[in-house]
Amino acid sequence: MKKDMLTIYDLDADDFGEIFKRAERLKNLLYRGVEHASLRGKTLGMLFDKASTRTRLSFEAGIHQLGGAGIFLSRRDIQLGRGEPVSDTARVMSRYIDGIMIRTFEQELVEEFARYATIPVINGLTDLLHPCQVLSDLFTIIEKKGGYEGLKVAYVGDGNNMTNSWINAAARLPFRLAIACPQGYDPDGAILERGIREAKEGIELLRTPADAVAGADVIYTDVWASMGQEDEQDERVAAFQGYQVNEKLLGCAKRDAIVMHCLPAHRGEEITAGVIDGPHSVIIDQAENRLHVQKAIMEILMSGGREK
Repeated sequence: MKKDMLTIYDLDADDFGEIFKRAERLKNLLYRGVEHASLRGKTLGMLFDKASTRTRLSFEAGIHQLGGAGIFLSRRDIQLGRGEPVSDTARVMSRYIDGIMIRTFEQELVEEFARYATIPVINGLTDLLHPCQVLSDLFTIIEKKGGYEGLKVAYVGDGNNMTNSWINAAARLPFRLAIACPQGYDPDGAILERGIREAKEGIELLRTPADAVAGADVIYTDVWASMGQEDEQDERVAAFQGYQVNEKLLGCAKRDAIVMHCLPAHRGEEITAGVIDGPHSVIIDQAENRLHVQKAIMEILMSGGREK
């Protein structure tokens, strides 16, 4: 039976453990120079509606390291760009390849692909959610902190797809989440409502960054204007004054707190260069772990036979 990874809610407790265990093993094998071609002969189709650095490199390098092949496809390269129904595209792609990764705008597009595809579909990013990134972040926290159980994660900034994904994760896993967003830039209402209802350790939405960061083990931020919001840049810079992750805000967290950012970063806006390059930052390690975690996801989802 095929399994997709469209949202954190697609994973159960055993799935989290399996992904992190495999990611650790695959990272260790790569560091030791040991070939591990578990997906030899498999092909991943990578559909991109948005420009990418880390998503494309990590998936394309990852499938290659697992012995498979990746095919990059933009909307201009396939008939979706000329009006072919998603249902037809998904069913035909299912006869040619073994998995689909999609980086796009609408969450509904990846969900429609998953309904019609008979091969695994992975959400590489949508405007609503970024599950691969938050799984990589959790794996990084495990490496740096020994686990995420009982920790406090503080998210400071825009209520975007990363905030939504952290809410989903906090609803499933035993860590506390504090979010600081300015009024009018909150995370998705339905996602937040469900997260608050289901999170065992608690989720709170605050307006003051210092309150969110107080006693935090992890400080997380992201750009103030995501891709597609460039016309709002000036308005957002004004709205987010006081929400910068800087040395003063870092002082509100625990002394051994780590700082995370999913990149790309606008240095001097949402985070200072001193923090992003400082001793508390694990941002480059976090970016690297996209490779290892996504390899684990591909290995789990694509190791079975192709369904018709």
